[in-house]
Parts: sequence; C-alpha cells; structure tokens
Amino acid sequence: MKTAMGRVHDSLRSGDWLTRERVRLIAVALLMASAIGFLYLVVTAHGAVDRQGRPLGTDFANVYAAGTYVNEGNAAAPFDPVAQFARERAIFGDDTQFYGWHYPPFFLFIAAALALLPYGLALAVWQAVTLGLYLLLIRAILAASFRGAPTDPRVVARSDDKLRASPESITTESEGQAPNDRLWTRWLWIPDSRFAASGMTLDWLLLALAFPAVLINVGHGQNGFLTVALLGGALVVLDRRPLGAGILLGLLVYKPQYGLMLPIVLAVSGRWRSFAAAAATVVVLTVATTLAFGVSAWHAFAVFSEFTRTVVLEQGNTGWHKIQSVFSWARMWGAPIPLAYALQGITTVAIGAALAWLWRSAASYPLKAAALCLAAILATPYSFDYDMMVLAPAIAFFAADGLARGFGPWEKTALAALWLVPLVARSVAQLSLIPLGVPTMLAVFILILRRAELRRGDFGHAWPNLANPVAFSGASSTMAAGAGGTSRGRN
Repeated sequence: MKTAMGRVHDSLRSGDWLTRERVRLIAVALLMASAIGFLYLVVTAHGAVDRQGRPLGTDFANVYAAGTYVNEGNAAAPFDPVAQFARERAIFGDDTQFYGWHYPPFFLFIAAALALLPYGLALAVWQAVTLGLYLLLIRAILAASFRGAPTDPRVVARSDDKLRASPESITTESEGQAPNDRLWTRWLWIPDSRFAASGMTLDWLLLALAFPAVLINVGHGQNGFLTVALLGGALVVLDRRPLGAGILLGLLVYKPQYGLMLPIVLAVSGRWRSFAAAAATVVVLTVATTLAFGVSAWHAFAVFSEFTRTVVLEQGNTGWHKIQSVFSWARMWGAPIPLAYALQGITTVAIGAALAWLWRSAASYPLKAAALCLAAILATPYSFDYDMMVLAPAIAFFAADGLARGFGPWEKTALAALWLVPLVARSVAQLSLIPLGVPTMLAVFILILRRAELRRGDFGHAWPNLANPVAFSGASSTMAAGAGGTSRGRN
C-alpha cells in the first residue's frame, strides 16, 4: 500500500491532480482578487496617484513623462535621470519616486503618442490595446495548433511508456461545441470539433487573463503584452508569412535583450527571408528614429545605458528579487560581478546550443516555439518579473502539443508551476533569497528537450506543418470562420 507521500509523488508525476475544477477555482480566485485590488487602487487614488503615493501604473509614469519631453522637441531628456525625475515629480507630485527610462529611442514613438492623451486615458488605452493583442495571440496559438493537429484517433489517443496522457486530467473532459453563432462567442471558442475532447473551450480565456504575469504587467503599466504579441505572433506565422514574421521580430528591437536567440533560430532553420525582413525592419526603424529624434537621442541612450548596467543590473538598485535571471540569482547569493556574468554567459551559450539542436531536429513546431520563448528570457541577464509574460506563449505552445498527443511524466505539473511562478517569484526571493523563477523556467526548458528527444522522428509523420495555420494579422476573422462561421522603477 502506498504511503501518502507516494500518492502525492505519483499525482504530481502524472499530473492527475490538475483537474478542470481545480484549475478553474485557482484561476477565478486569482482573477477576482486582482480585480478587487485594482479597483481598490483606482477608487482610493487621488488623481493619477494611488493611496501609497505611487502613480497608477507605476512604471508607465516613465513612458508618459518621456513622451511629454518628445512632444516638446527634447527627445534626449528622458535619458537624463535628473531631467526625467523632475518631469515625473512635476506630473505626479514631489513625493513620486524615480522611474527610469531604459528603452532605446525606438520606443519614444509610442511614448510620444500616448503623452498626447491625459495620463489616465493614456494608461487605459495602452493596457487595453496591448492586452487585446496578447489575448489574440494566445487564441491564435491554440486555434492554429488544433487546426493542424492529426485527426487519426490512433494518433490522437495513442499512449506509450514514454508519453502518456491521464484520462482524469484536464485534457480529456469535453465541454461540447460553441453555444451559438454570435461572432464574439465563436471567436472565444477554440475551433475544430475534433478537439472538443481536449477540454480547450472558454477555459483558455480564463487562464490567459488570470495568468499572474498579466496581473503584474497591468499593475506596472508595462509592455509585456506587446512583447509577447510580437514574439508569439511571429512564431504563429513564421512559415506561412516569413516576411511578416520577420517584421514582427524586427519590431522587438525596442527590447533588444530578448533578441539574442532569434538570429540563431532563423539561421539554423534556414529561414533567411524572415532573417532579412527582421534586419531590414531594424534598419528602417533606426533611420526613422534618427530622422525624428536626432543623433543626440542615440548618444544620450548610450550614456544612460551605463547607468542601467551598473546601477540597475550590477548593483541591483531595484532589488535582486525583481530581476529574473541567472545573473541576478548569482548576485543575490553574493557572487562577484565577473562570476555572475560568467554564469550567465555559460547559461546563454548552453541554451543557444540546445535551441539550435532543437530547431534543426524533427521535433514538433509547438515545442520549438515554446523553447524559443523560454530561451528568450533565460538568455538575458536583464529581465524583470513582469517580463515573464513571455512565458504565456511558451505555456500555450507546450500545452497545445500536449493536448494533441498526451503529456509525459511531470509535464503537466511543470506547466502549472510555470503558470503560477510569476505570482511568487518576487516575494519568495525577497523574503528567503530563494529564486523560483529561473529554476522553474530551466526545468520546463529541459522537459521540452527531453520530450523532443523521446519523440524524435515521430513528429514529422504525426503532426503536419503546425507553423502554417493562420495569419496573425487576420487571426480574428480567420479563426471565427474556423469555429463554424462564414467569415524599472522601484515598485
């Protein structure tokens, strides 16, 4: 007879504990608690400042302040900490803390546009538009993967000793078809009745909205929604529209630290059209930015980058617990700067090599895409907990693969941990100096490699061309038709 610990071990290994009811309960609880918290902050705010003296949206304050300078014709000012702090205090009051502007000059275009609006409206527009893009992305990933999945029941239901789906898990409970033909309802429903048994109906929306990194991103007014929309959108259309995918990847240049792995993937997989389109996009953006803001903006950015590197990253002025990287982990545990850089460098090289192997292999496309999303954040020393939005498409791609062909040992539990970890990564590290974010991301990355190795040579026959389902730019109408219709501050 198994002990209680043995039963817990078996449940975690198989993922049987991850029932639909439990998932919904956790997601609804998180979503409701966050909504109540945000509503309380807004109701008790004095103008654009919350009851704790912080601007609503905290980090968005630096975007808005920078935009006001650009609209006055002084694009270099946001890179001057004294001038930027003075403008933030002028807008939000003398008690406002400093929120630094750490982006390349590319992002000044968006900042200037948003600063034309009143602060509250600008924050609402920024969050609503980019949140919509994020939701469209997750919907596109799942719809694309399901539409390209195999229909042979011997493939869908296949179970073996290496990868086995649990019949009591969230992946097998059916909810039926979309209840009516209204456009918005059909858009919310995952298309393709062949996969009704996967249980992916409206639950995707609940899980996407309740994902803890979403709550962090909204609270900080950050750009994580835009980042994942660009990266994930490019991965959705990479084979079908290589030039469009390249443009989306090129637009990621406003967060250059997340582009370290992109050239490797595009090169080893022979996607030279996307590579050229991304490079051309960066060139065009650089020229446009220089013409609009002048060479002085680039010089100011180069000078301020030293502040970002030394004060924010190396000295951890914003707090090691906020930065989710191997570098920050090493520094939090007392490693000197050279050793921390060395450990981060070893991790980055190892991840790059593994990613190159994976993208040259016969592994399924969703696994490759999930690995790239994880690699993007693991490869850089400079990523905060709100940047863990990048984990959302990684989870969606991995889950889509698992829903179609079954999950292996520990994979469901690992995905659940990856979904939850943004909620506790900062607080646990702050209280105990125990990092949870990086180890969890590394564990899931290793599971993806293991899954690809175990099923090597099998995917090419069982999963036809998953990179090719829908154009991201036209995802809304295309997916509706598929459903049965006709058409860094211190925070």
